[in-house]
Amino acid sequence: MAQVPSGSIRVVSAEIQRRGNYLICQRYAKAVLPLLWEFPGGRVREGQTDKDRLVEAVRHRIGVHAIVGELLLEKVHSYAEYDVTLVVYRCTIDGEPWDNNVNAVAWVAPEDFADYPFPGADQQTVAQLLEDA
Repeated sequence: MAQVPSGSIRVVSAEIQRRGNYLICQRYAKAVLPLLWEFPGGRVREGQTDKDRLVEAVRHRIGVHAIVGELLLEKVHSYAEYDVTLVVYRCTIDGEPWDNNVNAVAWVAPEDFADYPFPGADQQTVAQLLEDA
């Protein structure tokens, strides 16, 4: 079982679109917030920039290189044990993503997002991105 974080963390995510669909990935069963879906990304560690971490996390999780574009939004979400600052950047990718270090990947149409359960912070982000689209 994954260790639950404490305090406050910063997470960067990639909003990747192709032909009107968004790329999402599913967490492992043994991860914190198991088997939920999210935009690919990861926790920013001390000394990392958002963009460097996002490139590294996308390559690690879905096996492709991300070209990080504009900042789309930044939201804080409080869980019982910790706060997450979720930062989303529009990205493009080189290559075809695969489930390198995630349970699954999917290209999802906006109208189908309700079929994929997201963590609370990500759900707020998805709702705002779709509203702004």
